[in-house]
Amino acid sequence: MKKAVAGLLSFCLVATTIIAGCSSNNTDNNSGTNAGTDGASGSKVKLTAIITKHPLTQELSKMKWLQDAEDRAGVDIEWQEVTADWDQKKGALLASGDVPDLIVGPNAITDADFAQFPGLFQDLTELVEKNAPNVQTMFSEKPETKVIATQLDDKIYGLPKYQRFWPGTATRQFINQKWLDNLGLQMPTTWDELYDVLIAFKEKDANGNGDPNDEIPMDFAPTGTVAFGFFMPTVLLGSLGITLTDASGFGYFVEDGKVKNFLVDDRYKQVVTFLNKLYSAGLISKEAFTQDYTKYQSVARGNGDTAAVGFTWGWEITDRVGNTLAPQYSFMSPLKATANQTEQVSWDYDFNALNYGTNMVTMSASTKNKEAAMKFINELYDPKVSMQVLFGSLGTNIEDKGDGSYAILPPADAAMDPGTWKWTSSWADNGPMYISDSLDLTLGTDMQSVGKQTEPLQAALDAVDKENDVLPSMFIKYSTADNSTLGINNTNLMNLALAKWAQWITAGGIESEWDAYLSNVKKTGLEDNLVIMQKYYDEYMSK
Repeated sequence: MKKAVAGLLSFCLVATTIIAGCSSNNTDNNSGTNAGTDGASGSKVKLTAIITKHPLTQELSKMKWLQDAEDRAGVDIEWQEVTADWDQKKGALLASGDVPDLIVGPNAITDADFAQFPGLFQDLTELVEKNAPNVQTMFSEKPETKVIATQLDDKIYGLPKYQRFWPGTATRQFINQKWLDNLGLQMPTTWDELYDVLIAFKEKDANGNGDPNDEIPMDFAPTGTVAFGFFMPTVLLGSLGITLTDASGFGYFVEDGKVKNFLVDDRYKQVVTFLNKLYSAGLISKEAFTQDYTKYQSVARGNGDTAAVGFTWGWEITDRVGNTLAPQYSFMSPLKATANQTEQVSWDYDFNALNYGTNMVTMSASTKNKEAAMKFINELYDPKVSMQVLFGSLGTNIEDKGDGSYAILPPADAAMDPGTWKWTSSWADNGPMYISDSLDLTLGTDMQSVGKQTEPLQAALDAVDKENDVLPSMFIKYSTADNSTLGINNTNLMNLALAKWAQWITAGGIESEWDAYLSNVKKTGLEDNLVIMQKYYDEYMSK
């Protein structure tokens, strides 16, 4: 999983405003159909679409499973592939009112967008009932997916996903054990111990190649311009007892049943102050705030068997540092802020965000052939197609064992890690899909190893009070007016907060500027957002 929200993360990233089914008439993915064709001419229906995809993902024209799905639906889609700056491009697109027939990607169009641009997107409710048996099956077998999809007015403008296999958190913590051993160091358990280890990594030629200046003690995923994402040092908030969830891209979290925002919490100030201490000592990559996600990944691959990064966060170790360097790294428990602290440490709880997705595909209200567009969408939720949306084409990425079971194949290039292989070959986590709980699929080595790499975090995850300390934002729907308010205020909030995040870590100043910052945050409307969210949270929890 490569979230840049980062993906993903890009994302993959956050809740809407805060932030395998079986077809009754098309279960054979090798069967032909002209269901979406023009009856008079027999030609395919022409559609336009935008997909927000990961930078690693290859051109869509090279994906056999996608071409097959278009053929079966009888459509020919002209794709626009977006890998960066989607939010900026989206603003201009929505303002123009001229949107393509389909927009694909995790929350590429948000509930707030539906509120701000009424009439621009098609209500899919009737189309699902008439033309999407696979989607209906998902709604039937996983009723929570219909909750995610349905607005307060009972209309459905975007369809969700369910991908089943993902664990309780996206972010794991890695440290180069070989470097620790080379320097005779113990694995750190507190912030101060981490600081001392990183100093040693920087000053003592930790990788042993004779160059004391080529080590990067710490690196993390790029922040982006919209929200926080996975694989970032915001996880250190867990050291102070804050449980981040899918809404935390905009800072929101729940503590003892109260909706809060860490961007105005003194514990956030503590984390930023610690990160500034690290940055000032040259312990954080100088490119942490300027590199893109691809650079963040490639730097960690080092040079041959010489690692470049000592301490970092990521999805899975081969995904993070590649096959060659992976054996050098150990998996870490959450750090305590201080050795004598009494509060329970926490960690990112991402189960909902990882296994469900909001508004994965939307349709323009001006689409000329809505039935054909819906039949293509239905193809994506077909059991076999959904599997390929997530992992890649049958034959190259997935083995069909012929007995109703499947297995993820290793990368065709032995030097490539399975995570990169998946993201290169498919839409992966960024696609609409329904992976049924009944699907018999043997996962690849990366997904099998994710569980083991999560073990050091499990005690903290198990300690999370899921009733009182988890914000179920994906399942909460807001009124049109409140959606609009939340969206506008969040934009104002993040424009301020993300600039200060980077400034305070790299140049300092949080202590002297904190009071003025809090005053400016009030002007963004955060307090109004907290009141709105608390009301809806209380209503949801009461049910």
